Amino acid sequence: MAANARISLMLPQVASHATLWCLDHVARRLVTLGVSANAVSLFGVAVAAVGGVLLSLGHFGLAAVAVVIASLGDALDGLVARRGGCATASGALLDASVDRYEELFFLGGMAVFFRASTPVLVTALLALAGSFMVSYGSAKAEALALPVPPSTMRRAERAVCLCVGTAMAVPIGWLAHRFALPAWVSVAPPVAALGVIAVVANVSAIRRLRWLGRAISVASGSVLLRPPGLERAWQKPDWD
Repeated sequence: MAANARISLMLPQVASHATLWCLDHVARRLVTLGVSANAVSLFGVAVAAVGGVLLSLGHFGLAAVAVVIASLGDALDGLVARRGGCATASGALLDASVDRYEELFFLGGMAVFFRASTPVLVTALLALAGSFMVSYGSAKAEALALPVPPSTMRRAERAVCLCVGTAMAVPIGWLAHRFALPAWVSVAPPVAALGVIAVVANVSAIRRLRWLGRAISVASGSVLLRPPGLERAWQKPDWD
C-alpha cells in the first residue's frame, strides 16, 4: 500500500496509519508464532458472535470491547496473510465472508435489543443494508477490474462509529440513572450510532454504485472482462 494512500475519508489519517503500523508489528509476531490468517479470521468472527449476543442483551460496554477486537482482527488477518506469504483465493473468500457475518452479528444484535421500538429497529436494518451495500460496491468494482471508488462509512468507519456509540452508553447510562433522566437517554448513543451508519452508509453506497455504473458504461469490454489478481484482496486491510 502506498505510503500516501488514504485509508479513510472520515477518520484522521495519522490515526489510521498509526493503527496499521501497530497491527503490522502484531502480524509479524503472529507469523513468527505460526498463527495463520484464517485462524485470525475465525477468531474475529467468534468474538463478533459473542459481541452480538452482548448487544442483544444490552451489555454495551462489553460489546464495545468485542467490536474493537473483531474489527482489529478484520485488518490483522490480511496483514498476517501478506507477511506470511500465504495469501490464497480461499483465504480471501473466508475473510470477506467473515466480515459480513461480523457486521450481521453486531447490527443484528442491536436490532434484537431494540426490537420493541419499530423506528429504531428499522434504523438498525437500514444500517445493516447500507453496510453490506458499501462493501458490495467494493467487491463489484474489483470483480470488474475497476478502481474502487472512494467513499465514506467504510468498514473501519462503521466499526469506530458503532464502538463509540456502544461505549458511550455506559457513562451516559450511569448519568441517566444518577440524575433520574428519561430511560431513552441511556440508549441514545447506540441509537445515534445506528442512525449515522444508516444514513451515511446508504448515501455512500448509492453514490459508489452510481460511480460504478458510469464507469461501466464507458469502459471497454476488454477492461470489464479482465479478472483482477486473486491476491489483491490481501494487499491491504479489507476495510471497505
